[in-house]
Amino acid sequence: MADLFGREHMDELQSMPARKLPATTVKVLATQTPDDFRTTWTAALKLCFEGIPGGRHTGHTRRSGSREPWYPRGTEMCNERQVSILSVEELAEVAADMGLPRIEAEWIGGNILLEGLPRLSLVPPRTRLVFAGGAVLRVDGDNMPCRIAGASIAEHYPDREGIDLLFPKTARRRRGLVAYVERPGVIRPGEAVTAHIPEHWLYR
Repeated sequence: MADLFGREHMDELQSMPARKLPATTVKVLATQTPDDFRTTWTAALKLCFEGIPGGRHTGHTRRSGSREPWYPRGTEMCNERQVSILSVEELAEVAADMGLPRIEAEWIGGNILLEGLPRLSLVPPRTRLVFAGGAVLRVDGDNMPCRIAGASIAEHYPDREGIDLLFPKTARRRRGLVAYVERPGVIRPGEAVTAHIPEHWLYR
C-alpha cells in the first residue's frame, strides 16, 4: 500500500537481507592482445584501479556500444566492465542446454572463473567479491551474452551450425557478471572469495 506521496510502507517491501556466500577461484585469465577478447590462463591476475593492466577492458572510462543505446555509439563513459566473471556451474548448464560437451571460460573472454556461488549471474549489483588475498571487485550486473562470444564457441565445434545465434538465447542470465576494481590486488587459482551481497529489494 502506498501513501499520498506514492511511498510504500516499509513492512510491505519485498526485500532480501544482506548475507555472505563463499566461493572458490578456479581459474584466472587475461587477454594477450587488445584486439582479441579471448583470454588465456595465467598463474596470477593483477588488478589495479583501472582493471587488468594491459587488458582489453582496462581503463577508468570506456566507449559506449550496442549495450548503451541511450548514448551515441562511441561516447566516453565510466568503465564498469573492467573484469568478466564466470561460473563453472553456469557454463556447464549452458553447454548442456546447447548440446555441447563443454564451454571454456577463455573462449568467451572470462577473467575469473568461480565455483560454488549459486546462480552467479543473478547476484545483485553492489555485491562485493572479497578475495582472500585482499583484492575486492564490485559487481555492476550480469553480462549480456552476444553473438561474438557465440562465434568464438563455434570455432571449437566446426561440425555444428548455428552456435553463434544459439548462445545468446541459451546463456541469457547465465553469462556471468561484469565488475570493476574497488580494491587492487592479485588473485590466484584456488583462492577463496566471499560474496558480500547487500540488502536488496524489488523496486516498483
